[in-house]
Amino acid sequence: MTPNPAEPYARSFRMHRGALLDLYAALPEEHGAFSAWEGGLSFIGQADHLAASSLMLLGMVAGEAPQRPAPGPGSANLAEARERLRQTTEQVAAALAALSEEDLARRVPAFGGRELPVAALLDLLLGHEAHHKGQVWVMARMVGVKPPMYVKLG
Repeated sequence: MTPNPAEPYARSFRMHRGALLDLYAALPEEHGAFSAWEGGLSFIGQADHLAASSLMLLGMVAGEAPQRPAPGPGSANLAEARERLRQTTEQVAAALAALSEEDLARRVPAFGGRELPVAALLDLLLGHEAHHKGQVWVMARMVGVKPPMYVKLG
């Protein structure tokens, strides 16, 4: 049986999101609006941003032109933000795992009028997740919550 070439992407995404979901489960509701700096994303904002941007990248993988998610109502509280993260985690991971070798090589519209192979977009997705997850880890320490290991294994 030939191994699925997209499975490592899905596994890495689940490892990052799993750790993020574990941290969000430990955050007290009263810290949902906390932001590390003026104008920065709050815990709720970070979760909503990661959920929306991962869906945007899925659209790009499907060949849609990149566009920022339409501004809409954000999550009202941490519970809602956790649920958005949970739902998009499974949706995105399943879509990644379903990609074929041909899909990974296919070029699609990307940022700034460029075209990139789908595999390069997936690398961007994982980097973006890690970037914002690092911010959330620091923010958690600022409010007295000790984050779990940076990825969830097994």
